Amino acid sequence: MKRRWPWVVGIVVLLLVAVGVVCGIFASKIYAEAKEVKAHEERAMSMIGNLSDIADGNALDSLQANIPQIQQQTQAAADIVQQSHWGFASSLPWIGQDITTVRGMAVQVNNIMQQDLPQFVDAFNELTQSDLSAGDDQINLQPIIDVQPKLTAANTGLQHHVQAFDALPEGNISMVSDAYQHSKQKLDGMATKVDQISNTVKVIPEFLGHGDGPQTYAVMAATTSEMRSSGGLIGSVGELTTDNGHIAIGDFHSNADYLNGNGGSATGTADEQRIFQKEGPLRMSFDIRDLAVFPDTERVAQGMQEVWDRTAWGMQKPLDGVILVDPVFVQELVRINGPVTLPTGQVLNGDNTAEYLLNTIYKDYPNEGDAMDSVFGLVATQSIGDMFHNLNVKKLLQIGDIMGAMAQQRHFSMYAFNKDTEQTIAQAGFTASTPQDATKPQVGIYLTEQNPSKMGWYLQRNATITKQDCNKSGAQTYHVQYTMHNTITTQEAKDLPWYITGVNPNDRGNCREKTLLYAPKDGSISNLTVTGLAEKATFKQDTMNGSPIYRSTMVIKPGETATISFDVTTSDQATSDLTIDQTPMGWPGDATELAVLGCKK
Repeated sequence: MKRRWPWVVGIVVLLLVAVGVVCGIFASKIYAEAKEVKAHEERAMSMIGNLSDIADGNALDSLQANIPQIQQQTQAAADIVQQSHWGFASSLPWIGQDITTVRGMAVQVNNIMQQDLPQFVDAFNELTQSDLSAGDDQINLQPIIDVQPKLTAANTGLQHHVQAFDALPEGNISMVSDAYQHSKQKLDGMATKVDQISNTVKVIPEFLGHGDGPQTYAVMAATTSEMRSSGGLIGSVGELTTDNGHIAIGDFHSNADYLNGNGGSATGTADEQRIFQKEGPLRMSFDIRDLAVFPDTERVAQGMQEVWDRTAWGMQKPLDGVILVDPVFVQELVRINGPVTLPTGQVLNGDNTAEYLLNTIYKDYPNEGDAMDSVFGLVATQSIGDMFHNLNVKKLLQIGDIMGAMAQQRHFSMYAFNKDTEQTIAQAGFTASTPQDATKPQVGIYLTEQNPSKMGWYLQRNATITKQDCNKSGAQTYHVQYTMHNTITTQEAKDLPWYITGVNPNDRGNCREKTLLYAPKDGSISNLTVTGLAEKATFKQDTMNGSPIYRSTMVIKPGETATISFDVTTSDQATSDLTIDQTPMGWPGDATELAVLGCKK
């Protein structure tokens, strides 16, 4: 044995050297091929451009022209990572996770470029070759109906592949994790846009009365500078009739017309009456002005129908649905349709419409506040009536983009009383509701102004959601900070018209917010605190129409900031990160930031 031992040692050393050489060669090969994959993907991404701009007709044309070259690059990358030695490398300790990520990225991006995007582009090529406009205020719905199956298939495939991409591990090596996050952001943006466009194309034929005869919708103009849970005080209501692609705009009536025309009030549930009427401090009447106090659009629509049926103009004309809009949505329509000139001579465009209707108009006409509320209804009715005027593919893409984004932020919502039509609308995400989907967790935060005023314009809101763990799916924990800042100064509160700052002299310039807080569906809220207020505010537990809530009334004085902090645990069915559903603000966006602690971004 002693004589053999040196030979054994020598053999072992030789084997180790051989293994080292093999490992070195193997590692070098993987490294070299990884650089090739990176180069292919970078060339593909450079040709793709900004995927979130896919709703832009010109961007779609550019993408179509580059698809063959993009496919060549993504296929080359996918072919490399699907070799057997890459499969072996993905099973190695530590580095294996990065290999798995690189492989998954290449494969899923190739799936999207080979299957989903070409199908999406083909669908819109078909529409481009069709005449969507059948004359003034008339839309040819058949091409839109014909393209739905192809567009739905493209969207379904895209969402599946993007979800598979999002489920990949983020990697240990910064070069891999950074590339993953960059690509994820691009793909998520594209998936959101395509989903919004696909959903809009599904809704349009049913909304415009295909096969169902004339449809009458009440267009409720909500002034979010005087907040109600679902939007704001209803200043006026327009009438929109659709019939097999034809759109007609009828009379619109101010809230005064409803109050003086036997419209009366809607019937609240026991919870709604207790929370919004009996307990004040501002007791909601549930007449036309306050219908948006209900945080679910379905309840807003039911209240509108009840009031509508009592009026002279509604008794003989059953209501088929409700469209709830605010000045931000109208501003986006004006951006597409072109400027609107008011009877006063004021010209509204895609940049100044929301601010004018929510704030400036009450400065310019301080003694005509009630009349100015109805101006918004005029602009809203005209803008919605022009939505589909001279429709083409480029405009259809823009409409799809706007309706999806605005519905997500609650600047636009709709509800149909026909169950089949409403199912399509709800599936498209166009019917706003309190948190109801455990797989897509949301916290609901809904504000109702208790100081009769237009102070909502001055209440800046932002949120930070901090993820506490690194799970890709299942139950998650988050910490949420929701901040409200009253931006009006003490001097402005003294100088501005009372119609803006408040009827009550002791409350002028104050934002007095009745706040309802909902946990995610099948989730929970804990460790709830409020900081920053001169007047202490606390939340108490309650129920609203069967849902557990927390509620409080907070007084935020000029220049003051209030921060609501709490922890959230989602359902174990959650498949996406936590988001916030809230009363819409006076500008686009939700001002929400997602941060991650203890995980690679």
